[in-house]
Amino acid sequence: MSTHVVIIGAYGSAGVAVARRLVDDPDVELTLIDDGDPGGGLCILRGCMPSKEVLSAAANHYRARHDPRVEATPAVDLQKVVDVKDEHVLDFAEHRRAGVHDLAERDGVTFVHDTARFVDDHTVAVGDREIDADYVVVATGSVVNVPDLPGLDDVDFMTSADVLDATEFPDSGVVMGLGFVGLELVPYLSEAAEMDVTAIEHDARPLDEADDAFGDELLDIYRDQFGVDVLTETYEKRVEPTDDGGVRLHVELGGEERAIEADDLFLFTGRRPNLDGLGLQHTALEPGPGWVADTMQARDDPRTFVVGDANGREPILHVAKEQGHTAADNILAHARGESLEPYENVHHHVMFAGAGVYPFARVGLSETAAEAIGRDVVAVTRHASDDGVFRTKQAAEGLAKLVVDAADGTVLGYQGLHYHADVMAKTMQVVVETGMDVRDVPDRAYHPTTPEILDSLLGDASERVEKR
Repeated sequence: MSTHVVIIGAYGSAGVAVARRLVDDPDVELTLIDDGDPGGGLCILRGCMPSKEVLSAAANHYRARHDPRVEATPAVDLQKVVDVKDEHVLDFAEHRRAGVHDLAERDGVTFVHDTARFVDDHTVAVGDREIDADYVVVATGSVVNVPDLPGLDDVDFMTSADVLDATEFPDSGVVMGLGFVGLELVPYLSEAAEMDVTAIEHDARPLDEADDAFGDELLDIYRDQFGVDVLTETYEKRVEPTDDGGVRLHVELGGEERAIEADDLFLFTGRRPNLDGLGLQHTALEPGPGWVADTMQARDDPRTFVVGDANGREPILHVAKEQGHTAADNILAHARGESLEPYENVHHHVMFAGAGVYPFARVGLSETAAEAIGRDVVAVTRHASDDGVFRTKQAAEGLAKLVVDAADGTVLGYQGLHYHADVMAKTMQVVVETGMDVRDVPDRAYHPTTPEILDSLLGDASERVEKR
């Protein structure tokens, strides 16, 4: 007897990962549902891909503007930026849709292009039909998180999606939110759109997942290199329109209230699981903290699995795919009465800060995280300005850090905020996830190349471990 699995959100990365993992099992019947138009998933349509498209234009502008050997800085044609982005995004989305539709050509697989909603725990209504499922996978992604701020309903604001489509911008803007989205898009506003930008940061520094030195360095880069006025330890209180069509954001800074006026308000306040309209009130599911287990099972129903941004655990593309694989394997295990495996991953994030010129990468444990779990570590830091190769490329800002176990030299983590830090993430992922001893990692790179910064970290850490 076949096991019927319904996947809601089949165009997205997590949903596709589940489907591809299950499609070859002869005992599984699949119903793939998605109402996306044109369809393709958040990363392709409104996330990773389009944002990197527009950031590349800002990076080119920044590099030219900061290179003393270049006489004039070219203007960014925002219309061309958006046109090229749209062309590429449509190609990416078409490829994704084609892949899903190819799956639907397989025996035992059906694709429904419509909106799904729960009727009960395992019955999903699509259009005028109801589908009974043995297992339901919710992979509906996320939507923009709009905070509950007094006055927000009375003013216009732009979200990240609006920014990616905009071909013109006002002269000034105030930004709420300096997390992943804000740190990537704020330099685009200041560099490509040439806006005067004020950004609000609740904490003493941005980049929560990094050791403090990285957040401090990022503040310096944004303020000095991109001309952004970042207000730290500042909290939004209310917002109101101005008589000339702009906005006035009232904030608390240093115990006092301050008003910030700008032409436009930009809302980069993160995303939340896209669960509205799913009819969860007709099920046992109650979203909230801890509502999805490490097995990707919903806490309130062992035959419902929630993957990707929809579960609110770690909204990162590669994590969504890995969660999808885990969910698929655990659906099969559950159907066979076998034990389920939890999803576990080594921290592996890349953020294209500084318009992608100064990306941040973290693999494994930071020094702070390692010490918090009681590890005795050796941590070594290297500044990009210490290596001539970064100076020759006119990109000498930033730093990198390596964290190793003090007793046996196992590489526990790497953080980089510097030119090309993103392309070093895979190398360091291999080193960390295979548990290599820092003394066994080859400490040489082709000269002069930016991975030389890793050589210095590896060499310094090896020496310090040997002296223990």
